[in-house]
Parts: sequence; structure tokens; C-alpha cells
Amino acid sequence: MKTKIQIPFLLAITLFISIACQPTKTSIANAKTTSLTPMPKWAEDATMYEVNLRQYTPEGTIAAFETHLPRLKELGVKILWIMPIQPIGEKNRKGTLGSYYSIQDYKKVNPEFGSTADFRNLVAKCHELGLKVIIDWVANHTAWDNSWITTNPDWYAKDSTGNMYGPYDWSDVAQLDYSNMDMRNAMIDAMTYWVKEADIDGFRCDVAGLVPVDFWESARSAIEPIKPIFMLAEDENQIALLHKAFNSNYGWSLHAAMNQVAKGEKTAIDITSYFAKIDTLYPTGTFPMQFTSNHDENSWNGTEYERLGGAVKTFAAFTFLCPGMPLIYSGQEAGLSKRLQFFEKDNIDWSNLEMSTFYKQLTDLKKNNQALFNGSYGAPIKFIPNNVSEKVVVFERKINNNHVVALFNFTNSELSITANTTITGNYADYFTNKNVTFPLKNELVKPFKFMIFTVK
Repeated sequence: MKTKIQIPFLLAITLFISIACQPTKTSIANAKTTSLTPMPKWAEDATMYEVNLRQYTPEGTIAAFETHLPRLKELGVKILWIMPIQPIGEKNRKGTLGSYYSIQDYKKVNPEFGSTADFRNLVAKCHELGLKVIIDWVANHTAWDNSWITTNPDWYAKDSTGNMYGPYDWSDVAQLDYSNMDMRNAMIDAMTYWVKEADIDGFRCDVAGLVPVDFWESARSAIEPIKPIFMLAEDENQIALLHKAFNSNYGWSLHAAMNQVAKGEKTAIDITSYFAKIDTLYPTGTFPMQFTSNHDENSWNGTEYERLGGAVKTFAAFTFLCPGMPLIYSGQEAGLSKRLQFFEKDNIDWSNLEMSTFYKQLTDLKKNNQALFNGSYGAPIKFIPNNVSEKVVVFERKINNNHVVALFNFTNSELSITANTTITGNYADYFTNKNVTFPLKNELVKPFKFMIFTVK
């Protein structure tokens, strides 16, 4: 969802997405297809990290952010998703600094962040460290002072009175018209520009479901011959996006379910049913991005501490253990516990990297266990029956000689757990080294705690 939506509207859209994503005869008929979207090998074990450049440092510049790259390398992330780097529109701007998603010029760098040369240098440094860079791409609309408005007004959608308009209540942007082929070609040209000019490795595409699927397929076809790329769609409804264009989309449904489970409004059954849905709907080879926070959630719906309370680590760990590519948002490794302002300067406090060790343990766990790899590189999830299945999730992921078993107590009560599994022997929990005997019988697990085992 876009950050420019007002809170009630965002909730309404989330509800619409939740309803729209329920399986239908049409979507089930398309199930079990194999995606034709190329998947770069380097993404097989990747964790994604979202960079909020404006708020990352007091300077808010590309050069200042570059000093954090060694730390991010050590954290174990692989893909840096950088929020839009282009100049922000001034006409109808929201707040003092405006929204990242109001693009004034697709082929320039926001001078507040630095220069194109600065960005090229950043990408080159990332590549030296083994990191990949994808940039946020806003294809649905532009700023009102984008030059296209005056040079190519026919590239924009018009209302019944012949006037340009913004989608929803996004007053700082104007809707593009995808029936215009010249505009499509210009948009693809702008995307390929950054791959050629700065050697980026892909795109996170804003409100991808509002843009026609065939455009994204054309864009992917044009870019892929230049270099292998990774594409993430900010969408959960348009599964067709995953057939030929995108590698991954948003796991919004799981994110919403985790928030509700943490509040006692839903149960573990809602978690397990989500995976039955994606197993049916997602083309083989594709997968959702899983997250406990991102720029939208943090700024508009609250920090993970507000939404998840004492279960922050539990659900963060779950996003690394379940199928999908996990995301870390800027500052989560520093225990970010405030909502960052979106249209103003609001620095992240890096004085206490209290969560870095925890997240590094998770990225290491993922990289060292093929069962946890992304998409077809990893293993499916198999749920293990237990005596309190509405409260506890026990599952395994197994591929070749790699076998990972995990248990999550999704309640605020201590529970005694017995799980019906053929696994036998003594194993140590990955985080605590506590020895546990399998099969599980009357194993006490504290509120919102979890255990992870690598079974040999």
C-alpha cells in the first residue's frame, strides 16, 4: 500500500485485499503453474533489507549511508531495497520534504540525497561487498511537476471532465494512462536506464497491481537480457504478476494475521491456513516477501512493538523460518521503537544496536540451511500435528540432507506441547542450546516463545 493513503482508507484497502485474495475458481484453476520469471541464483538464500535513505543518517545522503555498508554486510542481508532515489515533486507536495513516491524525474537522483555519481559509487561498493541493490520504482503515477505533464499530457489518465487526476486520495500525484504505448516505452526506457547506468540488480515496484500485467512482462523482457534481475511486486492480489514478470510479492495476509494473533484476535490456525492458500495459488518458483515492518507499516500503522508487543522476536523469527524471503526494515536491528515521520526529517537512532545479534543469527540460520532457501531453492513447509494446534505451530522443512524443525507458541500463556512426529532423539535449540527430546511430549513452552532445531 502507498504511504500517502490516510489511515482509514489504508484499512479499507487492506480489507479489500484480504477479501480479494481468497481463492476463487479462476485462481485455483491457475494453481500449480510454473513461473516463467527468471530467478537469479544469488537470491536463493537472500534476506532483503529496506533502506529509508532520508531517515538513515543525519545527513540523509547516499554518501552518508554508504558508511553503513560494512555493518549491513556483517548483519547478513543480501539485497538492499532502496526507497525511491529520484527528485520529489514540489507541486502539491505533502509536508516539508514530500513523498518519495511523487516522482519528478525518472532519470535523475534527488539532489537532497546526492548525485548520480554518488549512487553509481554506492552500487559499485555494494557489489564489492557481495550485496545486491534494487530500487523502488513508481510506475503508476508521477508528480504534478514531472516534465511529462506538459510535454506529453496524453500520457495521463483523464476524468469525465477531461482533467488529470490522482488515484485514490493521493493529491500529490497524477495517474498515468497505460493505454498509451509511447508512455509505456518511455517508462521501460527509464527502468533500463538505471540498470545500464548504475548497474542495479532489480526493482521493488510500487502498487504493482494497479499497473497492467502485460506492461510488467514487457519491462522484464526488455531488462533481463542486460543482466539477471530480481523483481518484487507491492501486491498480493494479482497472482498473474508472478507468471512472467515478478519473482516475489507481498505477504500482506500473513502480516495481518500475525498482528491479529499477537492481539489474541486470531489463532495459529489462521497462520497455517495462509500457507495452504499460497501453496495453491503461487506459481512454482515464486514466493511472498515476509515482514514484521516496512516503511508503510512503521509510519502509518505503528512499530512492531506497538503491533506485536512481547511477540516481536517470535514473529520476526517466523518470517525467517517460513517459506518466503524475509525483510528487515531500516532500524529494526537497532530496536526502532518509534514511528518515523514520512514527509519530514526524522533520524533513526543507531546508538543501541540491541537487535543486531538476533537478526544476524536469523540470517546465518537461513544461509546455512538449504531447507530455508527461497522459492524452489528451498523446501516446502510441512505442519506437524500437536495437541494445541489452535495455539501452537510446529513444522518442518526438509530438502536433501537438510532438515529444520521449528515450534512457535503464538499465545501469551505457557503451554505443554505434545507433537505427533516420527523424529526421534535429542536436539539443541538454535537460540538457547536447550536440549529437547523428540518426539515432543509435554514440553513446556513459555508465552510467545519458540524453538528451532536442525535435525541430523
